[in-house]
Amino acid sequence: MRNHSKSKDALRIFSCLYATIKTMTSLRNKTAEKTAGGTSSHLRRILFMVYGADPWIHYSMIWLAVYGLLMIGSASMGLAVNNQSYLPFTIAKQVIFLSAGFYAMSFLSRHFDISFLRSSSFASWALGIGLLLVMCLFFPAVGGARAWIRLPVPGVDVSIQPSEFAKVMTILIVAAYCGDVKRVFKSSSEIWKRPLIFVGAYMFIILVLQGDLGSMAVIMMIAFICVQVPSHPQLKKFQDYTALLFLAGVIGVIFILSPLGENLINHLPLQDYQINRFLSSINPFVDQFNTGYQLVNGLISFASGGWFGLGYGNSVRKYTRFPAANTDFILSIVVEELGFFGFLLLFIPYCIIIFRLIRYARRITNEKAKIILIGVASYFVVHIFFNIGGVTAMIPLTGVPLLMISAGGSSTFAVMAAVGIAQAVVARIRTGEIQ
Repeated sequence: MRNHSKSKDALRIFSCLYATIKTMTSLRNKTAEKTAGGTSSHLRRILFMVYGADPWIHYSMIWLAVYGLLMIGSASMGLAVNNQSYLPFTIAKQVIFLSAGFYAMSFLSRHFDISFLRSSSFASWALGIGLLLVMCLFFPAVGGARAWIRLPVPGVDVSIQPSEFAKVMTILIVAAYCGDVKRVFKSSSEIWKRPLIFVGAYMFIILVLQGDLGSMAVIMMIAFICVQVPSHPQLKKFQDYTALLFLAGVIGVIFILSPLGENLINHLPLQDYQINRFLSSINPFVDQFNTGYQLVNGLISFASGGWFGLGYGNSVRKYTRFPAANTDFILSIVVEELGFFGFLLLFIPYCIIIFRLIRYARRITNEKAKIILIGVASYFVVHIFFNIGGVTAMIPLTGVPLLMISAGGSSTFAVMAAVGIAQAVVARIRTGEIQ
């Protein structure tokens, strides 16, 4: 009976996917009748991107989008037990954000140009992201953080998380103000003060005002990696100082998570739920029915998966009040159902995207382009590190999603936009416009 029930649940997922895709196809066909074939041409442009774009990166993104959608559907079944509309709504919402993300990725791959970073309007865009971050403070906190803007859609819970867009803007800010600087300044601070002001303001708002430690840590690490790319001699001291600061932070976290530093955790200037995340990462079984409940369930899921898992849709954990099963902890469901093989199905595309971006960055001398490529690669690396490290109790939980796999419109749209910008750079490298 249990297997029959699980088979019915899996069938529901595919039924929801089919209904959503059928509805979108119907809308597309109606539009096509009005535009006399314009839609098919537009769809073709989305699928194949700009001329010169890297196909390995593009098709890896398509695979992650499809794989993520299937796993979101499966991981959401436990949450849909008492709410029959939850599963189709979650899938439909993710399809909409994926569609918008693909459009943004295609559009930016065709129209983004590095000259935008030198334009007078760039600072206004950077400031606009900061204002969006401030707007979050006027909305109720979720999970202890005021990091979301609730959209007034009747009967539907729709929100955006501006800190996801701040991650992309951080890459562009460092590229704009630190890349390809030829002038010699009276003071070296004239090079790094503007990116420090912008990125520092983002980090302050996100950490202190919003209470979102995870997003702040991601932005900090992306900025640190990007700052190491420029070769201007007056940046050398600043690069050395940031490297030392980063090393000190790593040593501090390692010390805090050790038996010697465990007693210091309660004295950190963090909220209670953040302190509990530190304590749970040290030993989630100390309070396995309270603060460690989420981690313990995640670890059980990993242990249950083996090489090939229990089968798609057959997770047991997602029916046990497992928090964030389709968002931050979706990797636990992936491994439980599809095993280590299922993990490779997402890890290999990640590696393809990261190594292809780094490969192109190594081929060029243009620093702005190089910072963008390294920045987008680090965007993936940092998210993978924080998510996998958190759900396996190697590091404290940070609430960082698994890109393209976790449910979440803002993170999906932002990373696809970032890849679109990177593809614009790659296309110009492959056609010889950028050396």
